[in-house]
Amino acid sequence: VLGDRACRFDTSQLGYFAIFDAETVSSNRRFEWPEMLGFDDGWFTRGRLSVQSGTANGLSALIKSDKTVEDRRIIELWEPLRVDVQTGDQIRLEAGCDKRTETCRLKFQNLANFQGFPDIPGDDWMVAYPKSSNPNTGGSLR
Repeated sequence: VLGDRACRFDTSQLGYFAIFDAETVSSNRRFEWPEMLGFDDGWFTRGRLSVQSGTANGLSALIKSDKTVEDRRIIELWEPLRVDVQTGDQIRLEAGCDKRTETCRLKFQNLANFQGFPDIPGDDWMVAYPKSSNPNTGGSLR
């Protein structure tokens, strides 16, 4: 999990979180802003949304998607928050991790703490034909 003891990534680093005032809230599951400069589309997908003020202060949820549609940045949660978020309440968004090697290396520069198993062969390796042109030496894939 991004930011846990095994990962050791500090999500409070500049560029990996953002705090915005809520502008458009739909059913406490969908949040919209007119623009969100400095963050690529999908930057917050699989991240965390935390409410920092208002009646929902302290509540948080996992982000399902982060996309731009017609000059509007839309953050959608997996489940709605239990308390209504009002326009003007502060929202903190934390970057998301899809648990891929490339993401850990390129987005977070944290490959030394990567906990996944990217090189386990799929089921199709059992039916692959051996080739003399590409010997299986057991060496590194990278």
